[in-house]
Amino acid sequence: MKIMTCPVNGPRNISEFAWGGEIKPQPDPATCTDAEWTDHLFLEANTAGVVSEWWLHTPTNTWFVARRNTVTDEVLETMTADTFFSRRSDTLR
Repeated sequence: MKIMTCPVNGPRNISEFAWGGEIKPQPDPATCTDAEWTDHLFLEANTAGVVSEWWLHTPTNTWFVARRNTVTDEVLETMTADTFFSRRSDTLR
């Protein structure tokens, strides 16, 4: 059985989770083209290696971020969205 650790609910069976997509920058909706917006909504980079992704713990409707190696399918870290985005803003300073 594969286990993923929800940052709010703790270790849970992977069947309780739904993948929500890669975390990627959103284009400006006021200036992007329809094609750019469509690409943002429906296309993934499918990077081989470590990526940050949205995940949902479906029984509690809790969204969080997981860093996962797509080559090995190993979940390296899970965190709340506020933790992820505060880390990102710290690295941009």
